[in-house]
Amino acid sequence: MDLRVEVHSVREQVEAHLGAERQLAHLDRGAEHHRAAGEGRGGKGRHRGRRSTEVERAVYARRMCDTLVVVEPDRVFFAKNSDRDPNEGQGLEWHPRRESPEGATVRCTSLEIPDVGRTHAILISRPFWIWGAEIGTNEHGVTIGNEAVFTDQPYAKEGLLGMDLLRLGLERGATAEEALETIVELFETHGQGGRAGLENPGFTYHNSFLIADPGGAYVLETAGRKWAKERVERGVRSISNGLTIPGFAEAHADRLRGGVAACAVRRARTEKLGREVDDVLDLARILRDHGGEAAPRYRLLNGAMAMPCMHAGGLVAASQTTASWIAELAPGASRHLVTATAAPCTSVFKPIDPVRALDLGPFPGDRDEGSLFFRHERFHRLAMRDPSTTFPRFTAERDALERRFVDEGVEPAAAFAEAETALARWTADLEALGPRDTRPLLVRRYWKARNERAGLRGI
Repeated sequence: MDLRVEVHSVREQVEAHLGAERQLAHLDRGAEHHRAAGEGRGGKGRHRGRRSTEVERAVYARRMCDTLVVVEPDRVFFAKNSDRDPNEGQGLEWHPRRESPEGATVRCTSLEIPDVGRTHAILISRPFWIWGAEIGTNEHGVTIGNEAVFTDQPYAKEGLLGMDLLRLGLERGATAEEALETIVELFETHGQGGRAGLENPGFTYHNSFLIADPGGAYVLETAGRKWAKERVERGVRSISNGLTIPGFAEAHADRLRGGVAACAVRRARTEKLGREVDDVLDLARILRDHGGEAAPRYRLLNGAMAMPCMHAGGLVAASQTTASWIAELAPGASRHLVTATAAPCTSVFKPIDPVRALDLGPFPGDRDEGSLFFRHERFHRLAMRDPSTTFPRFTAERDALERRFVDEGVEPAAAFAEAETALARWTADLEALGPRDTRPLLVRRYWKARNERAGLRGI
């Protein structure tokens, strides 16, 4: 495609998201640099000045998420999609209560900080190279999801990652309020920052959190060491990748990066669908949503980022849903369902016990080495070549499995085993279909490179 045509298309899409000619000039230069660098083509990049640094940060916006709560008088529904780099394996990990002597420390992703005398038992969904977690719950039903947010405050090269703060909040907070207070105290003391991306080590951001327990929820938003909180006592509340608390958002939001991330579009979609939730599996439908369409629509600027079920492949931004979690939190009767795999549209939500560990095999890394994450990736990446043909071959059985898991209270080990059997059968079926791929050329090239890096052959 001619470069001028590509840049013109980028301009049109950014106008739709941002409506600002000044920002378009920055993105034009960023798109030209990206093409000049030519991933996989050996092109030479040009010098980047201070103004293009802002564009570079938008170009490598690869860590996007959506988290939702629906607060009712007697229960709280919680749902989160974790969106990260496609080959960034993420797995479930159980940690029992821990007692530590006075003066003990705990090593987080890049910082060592003082430990506490006793922690709570936790279950977390953790990217393989990070100490912290994208999603998690503890033995008291406190359940947290976090989001990358982009602000006007400086980004620190070292500090606690949002994922570290999430895990520490679960370990130290017996209620949503206690977890919030823990997170605030920790990032005020130690700061937030450090490497947050796998493919781009220089990528960093600030964080927002949705912190729930059976009695309600809090939204916590940060900008550097500044913060604001909002109590959610009733109704639907979601967060994406932008600041939302009135006053705090207007004062500190970075609208360029938030616009590229399409956070307002996704947040509006999840809150609309959240008003229709009556059952825990309604949350699965929200996390699988492709903007009301059966299959993802890829945009040149940001791939399929403008929908809760995110699929990578954009020129300027690329992120992929790599883990999903839904829960119904109620006093003494909470239940959690997870995919433990990427792409909820191709995954099965399975029940999980937060305090009883389950052997799921090797913890995933960034390559196909026998983990559940990458066994599913073979199927997921085959399915996304032509969703109109592939999805009807498995979605009815997927939905029936989930319904039975919930209605019959199937034990986690049995549910994971049934889902694994189905996954093997579905994968063999799609492998027999052949190589038809209906996605845009740019998207196909993007995934070809990631498949090669992960050692996934024949896709």
